[in-house]
Amino acid sequence: MQPDESQYLKRIRLRSLNASTDVSALARKVVEECKIIHPSKLAEVEHLLLYLQNRKKPSMEKKEKKPSKPRELLPFEGMEIDEEANINKTDDYIELLYESMPEKIRGSTLILHLARNPDNLEELLHNKTLLGALTRVLREDWKHSVELATTIIYVFFCFSSFSQFHGLITHYKIGLLCMNIIEHELKKYDLWQDELEKKSKDPENQSLQKEYEKTLKKYQSFLVKQEQLLRVAFYLLLNLSEDTRTELKMRNKNIVHLLVKSLERENQELLVLVVSFLKKLSIFLENKNDMAEMDTVEKLARLVPCEQEDLMNVTLRLLLNLSFDTGLRTKMVHVGLLPKLTALLGDDTYKHIAMRILYHISVDDKSKSMFAYTDCIPQLMQMVFEHGEEKIDTELISFCINLAANETNAQIICEGNGLKMLMKRALKLKEPLMMKMIRNISQHDGPLKQLFIEYVGDLAAQIKQEGGEEFVIECLGTMANLTIPDLDWELLLKEYNLVPYLKDHLKPGSAEDDLILEVVIMIGTVSMDDSCAVMLAKSGIIPALIELLNAQQEDDEFVCQIIYVFYQMVFHQATRDVIIKDTQAPAYLIDLMHDKNVEIRQVCDNTLDIIAEYDEEWGKKIQSEKFRWHNSQWLEMVESRQMEDTEPYMYGDDPDALEQPDLFYSTDGMMAPEPGLSPDFYSQSYSQNGDFNACNGADGRPATAYGFRPDEPFFHGYGSTR
Repeated sequence: MQPDESQYLKRIRLRSLNASTDVSALARKVVEECKIIHPSKLAEVEHLLLYLQNRKKPSMEKKEKKPSKPRELLPFEGMEIDEEANINKTDDYIELLYESMPEKIRGSTLILHLARNPDNLEELLHNKTLLGALTRVLREDWKHSVELATTIIYVFFCFSSFSQFHGLITHYKIGLLCMNIIEHELKKYDLWQDELEKKSKDPENQSLQKEYEKTLKKYQSFLVKQEQLLRVAFYLLLNLSEDTRTELKMRNKNIVHLLVKSLERENQELLVLVVSFLKKLSIFLENKNDMAEMDTVEKLARLVPCEQEDLMNVTLRLLLNLSFDTGLRTKMVHVGLLPKLTALLGDDTYKHIAMRILYHISVDDKSKSMFAYTDCIPQLMQMVFEHGEEKIDTELISFCINLAANETNAQIICEGNGLKMLMKRALKLKEPLMMKMIRNISQHDGPLKQLFIEYVGDLAAQIKQEGGEEFVIECLGTMANLTIPDLDWELLLKEYNLVPYLKDHLKPGSAEDDLILEVVIMIGTVSMDDSCAVMLAKSGIIPALIELLNAQQEDDEFVCQIIYVFYQMVFHQATRDVIIKDTQAPAYLIDLMHDKNVEIRQVCDNTLDIIAEYDEEWGKKIQSEKFRWHNSQWLEMVESRQMEDTEPYMYGDDPDALEQPDLFYSTDGMMAPEPGLSPDFYSQSYSQNGDFNACNGADGRPATAYGFRPDEPFFHGYGSTR
């Protein structure tokens, strides 16, 4: 929101330039007298003078006045005077500052006329008494006259438009004075509002109604003048905030509070300035937190939509910056911004910025379901299909991917021929992101999964075709989600000869980890089928899984998904015998019984419970290991207490303190003291029914870190804009 500095370029008046002027001599004189032009630029100056000498003079017809720029500060009421300001009379104008209030206003207005011409700023700066006198008058008289305060601050604003003068303004502490003035004016505004409210309570009382109308006229006049003052003061502070150190000082003086309070106004030019200032501040965490405490989102919501394009644009950009905060995104939904932003998707002017805010809102699972109650999804689907075979915008497909993760949204997406059109485009153009969206749809149970039966063959065919690895990963992930009882996996694996492919891609280093992980998940899905599990076991996949388990033992997700495959296979007699008698899988599972990862422990316990039920020898080993583990925990606790016994003051002077049995069981997380614990107790303390309800994934399978791997950033993000 910085002023257009092109209008403040250094101008040189060439009164003697005419058709007979010696351009070379004039160019040398200009370079000699103008300190900011280097002598090496002489030729360029001469060339420019020749152009000016030969150009046609514009006609003197009166041209239609162009509308002012939205951010340009306009002259305020009472500023225009008949007398023309003269730079040579600056000292006379300073003298007026020491006279009565009308003379002070007149003098400061004349000085402002000079300051609005950038050519005069350096000369005004060299006047030793001018700025000091203006500062003194502003500090002493700003409460007595809004016009005077506005005029003097406007003078300093003219200087603040150029960075080289910021040190001068800081020296006179004009920024701090402006903040004090703004705070005072905002309090005065609240008092006026209270007074109007009191006088409007009894409209039937004629005398009170007349008093109210009289007060209202005064208030309206006061409001116009005050908003001019606020506008020029905020603008000056915005210019000074180019220096982050100065901005920090403003933040410490509660600038955010003052700005957010000003969002209650109706003056659109003031609102453009205030929102722009907040947008600039919002890129810093502390300022964003201040805005959250001040209910900024609630106050911005009333500005969306609005007729003024600049105000609408800057408001949306501020909301985008704030939407990086989870709590503020939730507030945006609560204050009703979701349908308002959705409506903007049909407006080309605001479509992209609105979509980015909506994308951020769609990241939160609680907010995803709210999109189903708007017309957002039909609009997005139309945008997707309008692209034809062109590449879809990343922000658009990213938004769709997030929404598809919600079941209700996925149902809306698939209405009519939605899924058919998406599959057709994804398979034809081999688009990984489109297939990622389809994969999200496939994860939902019920009728949605049934829709994929007719596309299983197409997905299987993509796996062995040469193409992008990312696309294959999404195809595998989609198939792995299809836990449908009616699906003949054995026929599918044979028809497309997928077993060798799956086995080959279990070898460590055979492909990227993401692809190998999807292969493991796919094996877990097809292993639910008895005949498929036997076929996979005969192919030698179980030893390959154990080898992969050894290689990826530090990756919890790999470990969890491989164990889940074992869990599926021990349900079937043929594969259970292979796992128990021909492999060391039970031994690996015993080692993982006490893993730090809760989900790994859960899968191990359920798998080992099934093994113990069908194999007596392994059952004894499993029970013994569980007892040994709990016993070792108890022994470690006793040893730690004995070590602490060497500290005489820990338990006081009582030598029998450590003999008190409750000391061993008072620590949080320890078991209650029960005598006569046997190994049977520990085996009973674990789930024996193979129930995977504690897991987060669908169909009892372990939840995957799909889309949230710790070594990768979020799928898509946007930087804040200043």
